[in-house]
Amino acid sequence: MSKSSGLELSSVVVEALGELTPYEEIERHQLELRVERGFREAVAALRSLRDKRLYRSTHKTFEEYCQGRFGYNRSRSYQLIDAAIVVDNLKECPQFVDILPTNESQCRWLTGFMPEQQRIIWGALVEEGLHPTGTSVKNKAIELEKKGIVERLREKPLIPATNFCSVGDVFSLIRLQGSERKYNGCWAVASHLNDFTLRVDVHNATILVKPENLKPIDEPDVRRQLPQILNRIRRLRECGLLDRCAYTVLDSLGRQTYLTPLEDKFLKVMEQEYGIND
Repeated sequence: MSKSSGLELSSVVVEALGELTPYEEIERHQLELRVERGFREAVAALRSLRDKRLYRSTHKTFEEYCQGRFGYNRSRSYQLIDAAIVVDNLKECPQFVDILPTNESQCRWLTGFMPEQQRIIWGALVEEGLHPTGTSVKNKAIELEKKGIVERLREKPLIPATNFCSVGDVFSLIRLQGSERKYNGCWAVASHLNDFTLRVDVHNATILVKPENLKPIDEPDVRRQLPQILNRIRRLRECGLLDRCAYTVLDSLGRQTYLTPLEDKFLKVMEQEYGIND
């Protein structure tokens, strides 16, 4: 296994918690092999394992899975997930294809910036012919901020996530860029708070955002209903039996801030069809 990935494997005996389909078993094995390889493959595979909840047959939570399968704690696992998001943002620029981060420390300082800001900082290092390190990325970010080159792209000052919301609060997503822009207009539930960023659960993934990407939903009924809808959609997606029509319906429901009686009926029909009990 590559040392740059920062992952060390360990063995653990676990209790089976939920069956994976044969296809999911194969996919999980392939992703775990990728986690054992180089950094970029590792972080992308780890993100897929979490978003698809392929750990559920052996572990109750993603954090327990990371500790048991790869031997690192919650903080380290999410550092790598955040690094995967940075790499995805940088990959949006063709000129960076052959000069992407090779370790998590190169990405760590960039996680506090918007995607376009990340590309400016990384691009400045590449243009100067410097070999990016965690320290050089940090120094370049500070230098460009002092010159106003990065700061002028900030739509708002940095907002401490802990001052903005609490875990479980619900929002609409706005102004997302890069690979996450497809979620603009979707609702989301806050699941983990960092210093200036937070992770939110959407209907089919967990993504990293800033407070300025969130528009609070104030209606009490909607705030109460959305976490329940998220849980119902996630349970259906995890059953591993859905056909393409069911996925289409769930994707549509994942963009509604509330369910009409007919939409709720559709969801109940699918739960009955696939044996998802309350």
